[in-house]
Amino acid sequence: MLLLIIFCRFAKKNGTMKICIAQTSPNKGDIAKNIEQHVALLNIAITQQADLVIFPELSLTGYEPTLAPELATTQEDKRLDIFQEISDKNKIVIGVGLPTKDNGQLFISMIIFQPGKERLTYSKQYLYHTEVGIFTAGTEQLFLNVADSIVAPAICYELSNPKHAEQAHKNNANIYIASVLNSVTGVDGDMQKLSAIAAKYNMTTFLANYVGTSGGYQCAGKSSVWNKEGKLIGQLDDKNEGLLIYNTEKQDINTEIR
Repeated sequence: MLLLIIFCRFAKKNGTMKICIAQTSPNKGDIAKNIEQHVALLNIAITQQADLVIFPELSLTGYEPTLAPELATTQEDKRLDIFQEISDKNKIVIGVGLPTKDNGQLFISMIIFQPGKERLTYSKQYLYHTEVGIFTAGTEQLFLNVADSIVAPAICYELSNPKHAEQAHKNNANIYIASVLNSVTGVDGDMQKLSAIAAKYNMTTFLANYVGTSGGYQCAGKSSVWNKEGKLIGQLDDKNEGLLIYNTEKQDINTEIR
């Protein structure tokens, strides 16, 4: 597999960063309504002075593989301009989930918005077996350099492939953020994996998940953060939309329920 490493620098003078993960209840296939929801949560994150906000897998459509062919778009979609405006105005990095298309191929992607910079698309490299045949695997590993930290985004099943976290470690990532759809039957296993990744590679790890239903799954919520020893230090509930904000200097947690 071709591996291209993309580093995106966004620095703060004191090196402190507030990392925010968003927990959402998706509106099936309704990009406009999901954008409104994302903006409302981003406004809360801004009041908490967040520097980086990551949403769940395919957050702007819900996890709906059967709808993805008609919903897929590109990072240049004008409907996404609002996120660039928010990023520029508030000096905040934003990652939202969206199916994308390129040369007739369909991808599970995260669109990254950075203040004053071109948008980036990170596409899922390791597909779940039910996604094979619908989506194409991405070929680029992406890292964000934010406030002297190296952040490795992961999209759902990628956290289950040891190569993904190993590659993040080899590129000196100290933050690992998994944007997922986790069902009530699957969340505990993925939480154990993220705890193990944190302890093995000395990386603070995060899980950004849905509540409600999507793609026929009952979503588990429990968006979480683990410290570098693999200890769970913060978690949202299994019912409500909200935000979990982690301060990298103070190593404390703040939560906001919407």
